[in-house]
Amino acid sequence: MSDTALQYLDPKVLSKLRGLDLIAKLVVEGFMTGLHKSPYHGFSVEFAEHRQYMPGDPFRHVDWKLYGKSDRFYVKIFEEETNLRAHILLDTSASMGYASEGRVSKFQYASYLAAALAYMMFTQQDAVGLLTFGDKVEKLIPPRSARGHLKLILNELSSVKPASGTALGKSLEKLAESVKRRGLILLLSDLMDDPASVIRTLKHFRHRQHEVVVFHILDPYEIEFPFRQESGFIDMESGEELLTQPWEIAAEYKSRFEAWSKTYERACLDNRIEYVRLSTDTPYDVALLRYLEKRRRLH
Repeated sequence: MSDTALQYLDPKVLSKLRGLDLIAKLVVEGFMTGLHKSPYHGFSVEFAEHRQYMPGDPFRHVDWKLYGKSDRFYVKIFEEETNLRAHILLDTSASMGYASEGRVSKFQYASYLAAALAYMMFTQQDAVGLLTFGDKVEKLIPPRSARGHLKLILNELSSVKPASGTALGKSLEKLAESVKRRGLILLLSDLMDDPASVIRTLKHFRHRQHEVVVFHILDPYEIEFPFRQESGFIDMESGEELLTQPWEIAAEYKSRFEAWSKTYERACLDNRIEYVRLSTDTPYDVALLRYLEKRRRLH
């Protein structure tokens, strides 16, 4: 892969493509190309049925094609060496449908990321499941690594749309009670809910010894609040409209927004939860690296 693969880490480029299976494949291939070109190439030992060669490993297991590309020795990992169970939790509330001008929506960004994560896990022969939720649990697909399970997850990601209210804490509580075996929880959400309720549930996951990564997905306009003209703001879940002069509220908005975001960040830090704030114009390699870091801790 060349720079052509790397462009598929750009959300705008991916939005022009069709088919989540293709999108997931291109994101992961672009990511791996970037790893081999960057200081993070060491994380590739966690990826795609490979690990770095160790003295005593049989030479028949060396991947010579990968050696030709990277000038490093890797051996193929077999299924018994990978037994991670992961749950991808995707927020489908209406607020996730927001997109500022020229950008993908938060939901589109999250769906592509979820597809890439699922694709990567299946390539590693890990078991992965999917939970979609808004004001209630919409779909629960238990983790499996069987052939054909990836297609089931990608089909669900392709069909689901953001269209409901938010009850993030309540929906996550249901999953926290049902997941018994220690694994990896990957939450993709804009976290537009009461922080106390959400944090309480995330702590429940940690109490059960799960590793947790929270991908806090936001639009750049939500972070920067660049509005200059008199505007009407519509709540995407309640339909309530607010007419305002943005320059009069910008400073207060930014202050409250950062305090709200910091509440999540501090709570995650205190409970050993990985918190990653992502803008929808952020390339996907940032999120995929966080996944690899957490996966490594589980092995």
